[in-house]
Amino acid sequence: MEFQLVLTTCPDEQIANTIAQHIVSEKLAACVNILPKITSVYHWQGEMQCDNEVQLLIKTSSEKFTLLNARINELHPYDVVEVIALNIQQGDNHYLNWIREYLK
Repeated sequence: MEFQLVLTTCPDEQIANTIAQHIVSEKLAACVNILPKITSVYHWQGEMQCDNEVQLLIKTSSEKFTLLNARINELHPYDVVEVIALNIQQGDNHYLNWIREYLK
């Protein structure tokens, strides 16, 4: 099993919590860290934006990515949702085994 860290941002903590609870309870992710109060600077619809957002750090497997991505997009209010997967090259065997067992 290959493991991934998936990143997405949310407009507020309520939406972040809702998404996190759904994807963990549905076994699309083993764990989600919610980092409040980040600042995102980006260009959108012809204008520079600077918004407060909430960052989700989602631990999952590459096998779950397609379903996870679809579910995040279903639950998310943004028109274009940031969903970026980073492959985990190394990690503690106990932790990776825990992810593996939970996602079965």
